[in-house]
Amino acid sequence: MLRSFVGKIEKSVSLFARRRFPLRYLNEATSEVPDDVREGHFAVLATKGGESKRFIVGLHYLNDPAFLGLLEQAQEEFGFRQKGTLAIPCQPQELQKILDGPRV
Repeated sequence: MLRSFVGKIEKSVSLFARRRFPLRYLNEATSEVPDDVREGHFAVLATKGGESKRFIVGLHYLNDPAFLGLLEQAQEEFGFRQKGTLAIPCQPQELQKILDGPRV
């Protein structure tokens, strides 16, 4: 199932790239494109225990085993019907450690 989810993200990215639109996610409330989400990136909200932080993550993290583990947790807790910023059930510090770690 996780591969299916990653495949959907990659397919969406390729559709945006072919149309020459930058990869950005719409703010569901206003339908405006956030300025901080650049092409080749997506927004992630790390949230657990009342603590939340939004991150902008490069698509290359879709190949990172630690990040894929967080996606599996998100699928178990929230399902794949999320829109906009992807919510991940982890402490912001946990996601920051993955993003600061060695690149894949």
